[in-house]
Order: sequence, then C-alpha cells, then structure tokens
Amino acid sequence: MELTQALRRAALLEGSKHALQFEDESCTWSELADRVARMAGALQQLGMGAGDRVAVLAANSGRYVEQFFAPAWGGGIMVPINTRWSVPEMAYALNDSTPGVLIVDEAQAETVPALLKEAPSVKHVILAEPEDRQGFLSYEGLIQSTDPAPDAGRGGDDVAAIFYTGGTTGRSKGVMLTHDNLFFNSLAGMSNLYFHSDTVHIHTGPLFHMAAGARIYTTTVATGRHVVVPGFDPVTVMRTIQEHKVTHMVLAPTMLNMLVNHPDFHDYDLSSLELLSYGASPMAEALIRKIIELVPQAKIVQSYGMTELSPVATSLSPECHRPEHPLFSKVKSAGRPLFFCDVRIVDENDKDVPTGEIGEIIVRGPNVMKGYWNKPDLSAEALRGGYMHTGDAGYMDEDGFVFLVDRVKDMIISGGENVFSAEVEDVLMKHPAVLECAVIGIPSDKWGESVHAIVRLKAGQAATVDDLTAHCRTLLGGYKIPRSIDFWTEPLPQSGAGKILKSELRKPYWDGTDRNIS
Repeated sequence: MELTQALRRAALLEGSKHALQFEDESCTWSELADRVARMAGALQQLGMGAGDRVAVLAANSGRYVEQFFAPAWGGGIMVPINTRWSVPEMAYALNDSTPGVLIVDEAQAETVPALLKEAPSVKHVILAEPEDRQGFLSYEGLIQSTDPAPDAGRGGDDVAAIFYTGGTTGRSKGVMLTHDNLFFNSLAGMSNLYFHSDTVHIHTGPLFHMAAGARIYTTTVATGRHVVVPGFDPVTVMRTIQEHKVTHMVLAPTMLNMLVNHPDFHDYDLSSLELLSYGASPMAEALIRKIIELVPQAKIVQSYGMTELSPVATSLSPECHRPEHPLFSKVKSAGRPLFFCDVRIVDENDKDVPTGEIGEIIVRGPNVMKGYWNKPDLSAEALRGGYMHTGDAGYMDEDGFVFLVDRVKDMIISGGENVFSAEVEDVLMKHPAVLECAVIGIPSDKWGESVHAIVRLKAGQAATVDDLTAHCRTLLGGYKIPRSIDFWTEPLPQSGAGKILKSELRKPYWDGTDRNIS
C-alpha cells in the first residue's frame, strides 16, 4: 500500500473538488497533488534521497498537510516535531532522526539559530509561509520554480513517518510508522468513523501528534475535505464548524470539556456535525452525558490506541453512547478491537488473564509500528512476542469490550492496595462543581503512597475539601478516597495530545527521592 496513492486517486476522481481550507487559503485535489509533487521535487533537489528524513516544526496549516505526503512522494520520511518542546528537546529529536531539511513556520523561525547549533544534520531550512524571509528558503518559491516529481513509489513496509512520543515519561522515542501501518488505520477509520466523500474534517489538534495527524490520511483516502485551524481554541473551532459545515471532528477529553463548558457554546450552529470522536485518555461519564445532551444529532465514537498503533486499536460505536440502547451499559469501555487487531489482556509474564481481570493491554496487527527509531533494544522489549505492549492497564469483559483502568505507571499503591487514578478521577468529575482533575500518588510515611487530587472548579462554582471527600465516600472504598486535595485556578498542564501531564504534577512531591513510587 502507498499513502501517496490516496492522493493520486483523489486528484484523478475528484480533481476539481475543494480539498483543503486553511484560513483564507484553499485548493482543489488536483492543485494539492501538484503542490505535493513540486515540493517533493524541491526536497529531492535539496538532497533528500530514499529513506531520508524531513523534519517539520510548525503549527497546523495547509502547508503542514502537504508535508504528510511530499516527503513520501519524493521517497523520504516525514518527522513532525513537537512545537511545545524546549529547544533541547527539539534538538534531541533532530539529532536522533538526522534530517537534512527542516521546515518551520514564522512562529518557530526564532528557534532556528539555536537548533542549527545543536543539530548539524540540518543543511536547509524552509519557511512555510506565504511571504519570504531572509535567511530561509522560500516554500512558495520552491514550489513555483520546481517541476513536479514523479511519485517515488515507496509503500508497504517502508517507513512513511517518524512520530515522536509525547515524552510524558522518560525520553521521547521516534515511532516508525510504515505506509501499511497508516493505510490500515485509514481503512479502519473509513468503517468505524463513517468517513465518506462528503466528509468535512476539521483538524484542530496538533498535527505533530498521531491522534490528529492520522485524520489527514483518512480524510484523503475518503476524498473528503480538510479544514485546518492553527490550534485548539473553543471559539475558533465552533466558528469554523459553523462557517464550513464541518461534519467530523476528533478531540481529547480535556478539549471536549473546554468546548462544551464554554460560555458561548450555544451561540454557534454545530448542527452540521455528523461524527464526534474522542480519545487520548478515558472520558468521565458525566462529560459523555453532557456531550450527548448538547450535540444530539452527531454520532459519538471513542477511539483507543497510541502512536505505536498508528494510532487506533479499539473503537466504541455510536449505539454504546445512546442511553436508550442496550449497549449503553458499555459506555465506560474503550470499545471492541478493530477488525484487524488482536487484543489481549496479560499478566507480567504475558499470560492471558481471566475475563474481567485487570492486566496489561497488548495488541497485534498491521497497524503496529515497525519499531522505535535507533532503539532496537526498546523496540524488541515493546514488541516482544509479536505484540505491542501498551503499558495500559485494563480488562476485557465477556462481550469483548476493553475497559481502560489506567496507565500502568499511574497506579498508586497505598497501604498495599492498588488504586487506579482514573477511577478516582471519574468519581470526582461527577461532582457538579468540578471542571477538571488529576489524581496522583504522593509519598506517605504511613501508607507508602497516598492518594492526592488536584482539582480545578467551574467558574462561579464552589466546593471544599470536605465536600469532595464526602462526595467520593459515597462512590469509592475508603482507601481510594483522596487524602489531600489541592485546588488550582489555572488549567492543568497538558501534553500536545491533550493528556494531563501527571509527570509534571508529581515533580514537586517526589523531588529529592531516588524513585517516583513507593
């Protein structure tokens, strides 16, 4: 399978159809394919050969969408870089992947001198903006002055992209995703997410993460329409949905929480939405019910996975989100395995656990990554036995539904009892005053670790420690109730994919210790 075949097909069958909208810039499928082919030719002239890397450090834009195909069209590999990283973190990814070309936008241009000092592999820097800037190669100038290159024809097990993990624990790793990996994920999206030729997908999450980036491929395979916004902002998203009649959207639960609780939510017409999907972390049932109430016409689908899975492994179908349907009892699950995924729940020895028992979720299928770039030992460990070991704790019920419990690393052991923080967070989110929360383990002389909650309240709402403790006591066993609670007025720190960065929340409590658990 070749990812570029999807673009060639779209240009052939829907050449004059509106393909891409970014702010006031738009193009058809024929124009998009031509720009991709010309940029591929320009990258080749700058030295990109088969398997060479091209890094992209930029906010979402129409030019970013082109980079999902241009390096592959020319025989290379795209490497998105997280714009929220520090310069040393960016430099690490560049030195690890050793691209010869770096593509940046205006917002990142100021970081280039520091990056070039640290990343000697980068020989050429292209500014992906309509206007030129001294010291940078002109993106538009390269396209206008270069003839279209023939498609290099890479596909199958060839690596198409290296997406770096969020780095929420330890050093970030470059995940090698092949053409087959990404194409199979797109085919799954076509069936599970109801994509069709009239789909209008808004790309609002950061494209340097697979949770958002995968939808570039799926929308192209479906010959739908890309509508791109620079980043997530609730008002911008709602205005764009209304203006462009967006049909499909994916957001992390933290983003959905911000959207449906925005004071201007009812000022916008979101009736065009056909499919609303969420992922990246478990969703509190209270938030699910609110979305069902506010966007009743849209099918709701949960996708569970990770970058290493291209990125989806299971899907929770729309009927599971409808209170009147018998399968609504499964709404807290992450759904069932995709049609090509073999999902198992195993113990520490990779032996299957009994139905309903918690273990680690492992996955096998054509969506599983080729490995970690330059890390054969870590690749072998993660892919041992032919399965991707996700590091997620969960269980499978008798109907094949997978229930997420927590990241294995987020388990709290308090007084010899296992406490899964997601369970406590779900209960806290049921309190009417709670807007967002995170539960972590902190050092305790008595218990080894104690359960600690960090809570942000809704505007105009009030709750005390005693209020929340009493609320939890009605739904949780005593050892699971937070023994301490901090109240924050600012949003909790998030990764680029919208996950709350518990590693950052833990730091003040575990600094000065030899390890971060007891």
